[in-house]
Amino acid sequence: MSRGIVVIPTYNEIDNIEVILKKVFDLQLELDILIVDDNSPDKTYAKVQELIDTKLYGEKLHLIIRQKKEGLGKAYIEGFKWCLAREYAFVIEMDADLSHDPKYLPAFIEKIKEYDLVIGSRYVKGGGVVNWSLLRKFISFGGSTYARTILGISIKDVTGGFKCFRREVLEAIDLDNIMSAGYAFQIEMNYRTILKGFKVKEVPIVFEDRVAGKSKMSKKIFIEALLNVVTLRLHKQDILEGK
Repeated sequence: MSRGIVVIPTYNEIDNIEVILKKVFDLQLELDILIVDDNSPDKTYAKVQELIDTKLYGEKLHLIIRQKKEGLGKAYIEGFKWCLAREYAFVIEMDADLSHDPKYLPAFIEKIKEYDLVIGSRYVKGGGVVNWSLLRKFISFGGSTYARTILGISIKDVTGGFKCFRREVLEAIDLDNIMSAGYAFQIEMNYRTILKGFKVKEVPIVFEDRVAGKSKMSKKIFIEALLNVVTLRLHKQDILEGK
């Protein structure tokens, strides 16, 4: 078992989906792609199904269509379960909006041979962001600092969503107990991975803001992240005991 898969949640990504798929498959890596679509009104799922039916990418492209939009975390968890039911050695999280450049995938695949979780980091040497306002930089960096301080972990980019899990990590985490639905999902997965004793490595990435489509960030998601960090810290012992 050595093959990996990229899980890409989508909601109204019709302007980006064909581009991101081509960019990943053009790298000719031993990777499948699973699209988890939340029943996009723009019918992103229909375009993916069309590509599957034409077998443009052979048997390497897969699709889950969910009934409704329930948040990033729920989409990833459904995708993870789908992957764990099949023989993939590692699972990569990736955004559909081209902010996560596929050129970093070979570095992820190399590092996952040695580490259990590889995180594409904007806040280690060589990493960064492009086309962000000062306010967004402050919110992102401040959010990572806040979570890192409350949780007592050393990961620089706690909120980043471009990452690679070994299969064993996802098998060890009780996915049905994940409480975060929005972007706090990334923080929670990192925290649970560390508490399980797995090895984590950050590799530098430059994050570019999307050029098409709309961001899914909202005030509700932001507040959820703030509160869930505290909740996670208060339940540290329960997580350690597998409750």
